[in-house]
Amino acid sequence: MMLDTLLAMDLALILTFVSAGVLLNLTPGADVMFATACGVSGGWRGGVAASAGIALGAFGHSVLAAIGISAALMAMPWAYDAIRYAGAAYLLFLAFRAWRGPGEIGQAKGATSLRRAAIRGFLTNMLNPKVALFVLAFLPQFTQAQAGPVWQQILILGVMFSATAFAVTAGYGAAAGLFGASLRRVSGVMNKVTAIIFGGLAARLLMD
Repeated sequence: MMLDTLLAMDLALILTFVSAGVLLNLTPGADVMFATACGVSGGWRGGVAASAGIALGAFGHSVLAAIGISAALMAMPWAYDAIRYAGAAYLLFLAFRAWRGPGEIGQAKGATSLRRAAIRGFLTNMLNPKVALFVLAFLPQFTQAQAGPVWQQILILGVMFSATAFAVTAGYGAAAGLFGASLRRVSGVMNKVTAIIFGGLAARLLMD
């Protein structure tokens, strides 16, 4: 059924959507900053792992949009604020951890550390209500009633958007990890940079 919907979707519209998604992801935003911070403190693997979590979070918002939950949450200001405050608190927690000691995201290259980076990326994205608003406003513009159930189209578009988000964000995270490697060997300054970025993201989430 999903395949039928995909085949019925307009190819030109899909290409336009993918192109717009790539351009949007290339513009540095909160997700890019988060992946960059993870790459700086933990190496390229940490940046890529965090990007995978961010992409999964983006698809999670697409799922919520497809079933209407995001729209219901956005209609309740108190729910929007609760999610926003929870996201800011989580980012401040990460900032505190990064400032206090050696980076946990990628200093140790084991699976546990990389898994933690992915989980952090996922939670940070899912606890950002601005992402939910963006998904609700952006994805439905590229759906067509004649192509099949709208919820299926939103899920398909969500997969595409998450894939492009991962590719671009992982590039930023990996580059930050590679360029930060030499500094990370001689000092702990990268953890302080990471903490400042996380703190800035928390402030941005609270003020927007």
